[in-house]
Amino acid sequence: MTRPLTPHFFARLRTLRVLLLALLVSTTALAETASGSPSPSSAPPCVAPEAPKSRNHDAATKHDRAFNRDFRHCFTTVRGVQMHYVIGGTGPQTTVLLHGWPESWFEYREVMPRLLPGRTVIAIDLPGMGDSTGRPAAYTKSVLAGYVHDLLVRIGAQRDVRVVAHDFGVGVAYALAARHRQQVAGLFLMDFPLVGRNLSFETDVRPLSWHFSFNVQDPLAERLVEGRVGTFLDYFFRHSQISGSPPPGADLPNPVPPRALAEYTRVFSRPQVLHAGFELYRTWSQDEEENKRLQQVPLTVPVRLLTQDGLTGMMLPPVRDAAPSATGTDVDGAGHWLLEERPDRVVAEIDAFYAEQKAH
Repeated sequence: MTRPLTPHFFARLRTLRVLLLALLVSTTALAETASGSPSPSSAPPCVAPEAPKSRNHDAATKHDRAFNRDFRHCFTTVRGVQMHYVIGGTGPQTTVLLHGWPESWFEYREVMPRLLPGRTVIAIDLPGMGDSTGRPAAYTKSVLAGYVHDLLVRIGAQRDVRVVAHDFGVGVAYALAARHRQQVAGLFLMDFPLVGRNLSFETDVRPLSWHFSFNVQDPLAERLVEGRVGTFLDYFFRHSQISGSPPPGADLPNPVPPRALAEYTRVFSRPQVLHAGFELYRTWSQDEEENKRLQQVPLTVPVRLLTQDGLTGMMLPPVRDAAPSATGTDVDGAGHWLLEERPDRVVAEIDAFYAEQKAH
């Protein structure tokens, strides 16, 4: 004889269904955590998205849930060069990040989330570098700035762009601001000797560090480093200090964390990127002549320079040749790698410099 189904039975059945559903959700979340599957990104969509030509472009971020929540990788071809950029945020202030050598957009990875409030943040791999693919027409900073300009126009950032730049990104940022004055509303620059009217590559910059002379050797630098990129970069990061330089044989800590070193080793193991990085140095004298011409019309946008300990006295006057009202300061105890060594200071300086435009 079959027993009738009581209300108590249905109540227990509902409870069991709730428990099973909770278990399923929990198991799915644990599986996603274990596999590193990215969550849906809140970043703006890519404009005319393309399939990346660079393999493993997301090697350093594929399992980074925080990154994938706030940012996305995008690819857009500009005059035959597929440009890679990372975008996040929907704030009214467009802030563009330009990297130096031997790094990529990834040098900003740890500070990018802290720049998001009130901003749309766009970190760009320079033409031919990082996970951008293809050779630009030249490696002078003025030519590279033209690709950045075209990319930003494609994205919709034609005006009022606030630029943050480090190392060779500074050279590109200056050319961008000088040649596209309606596009750039400010320059925040970090630790770079801007050659031009009163600063010469050959006489003033080249003697400062061993790598300035090594990197211009063409094609010897590529031939010696290819296949040994990780060894070369690890040595370089440890021995790239200019102010208060230690003895060459000193056993120095690497200011760049292992995760970042692995990422830079990956991108500079691409032959086109290794070559492009050295070309940044080989065109420095051409940049000097180009900057002399650009400096004939001074910049009027706000400009701020942050340098490693002890170098503002050398680096600020050449920046003032380009932007007479520029301000600058040292970071006590810091070396060249300000984003790794003093990220809190960098974020505070950026926020203070661009405070009047940042939404809270």
